[in-house]
Amino acid sequence: MLITSTFEVSQPLPRVWEFFGNIPQVAACLPGAAMTDDLGNDTYGGHVGIRMGPVKMQFAGKAAITERDEAAHRIVIDATGADEKGRGQAAMLVTARLSAAGSATKVVVEQDLQLSGAAAQYGRGMINDVNAVLLRDFSVNVQNRITAIAEGRDPDSVGTAAAASGLAIGLQAVRMALLRVFRRFCLPYRPATS
Repeated sequence: MLITSTFEVSQPLPRVWEFFGNIPQVAACLPGAAMTDDLGNDTYGGHVGIRMGPVKMQFAGKAAITERDEAAHRIVIDATGADEKGRGQAAMLVTARLSAAGSATKVVVEQDLQLSGAAAQYGRGMINDVNAVLLRDFSVNVQNRITAIAEGRDPDSVGTAAAASGLAIGLQAVRMALLRVFRRFCLPYRPATS
């Protein structure tokens, strides 16, 4: 499943690019994620915890930078993990492309996500909605951490991303799904004009 998200960071491109090269810093921005081991050669061990509905999953695995294009400001990360209780696996190829947007930086993130087991039982709509909530929180956390670094403060002074709360994410995802249904079925019918 391919999921594309775009957001802006109000910091210059070189500063944001340098930040994205530091995988533990980036992971600290994603709710429920933590890099716990530097395995060398741009490979890291860690875990991601998330709750989708009644299912709480804790994935342990690895993330490796497989491509880093300095000139194009493009980075590719291959991440794989398995639920610690054996209820499923996840694999994700993440491509981030950065470009200048005036004095800010535009970030486009493409995620090619493959799920098996319990997490795969959720529909594409629910997974997209949960992902949208996580990416929104991720972009705010990236902004806060980069701003702290630019101001000479310890990025941990702004805190790490809170764990991915099943209730908060679930409620926001349900709200997004209901809005989609409302728009589709409840807005007044407007016949095409010629």
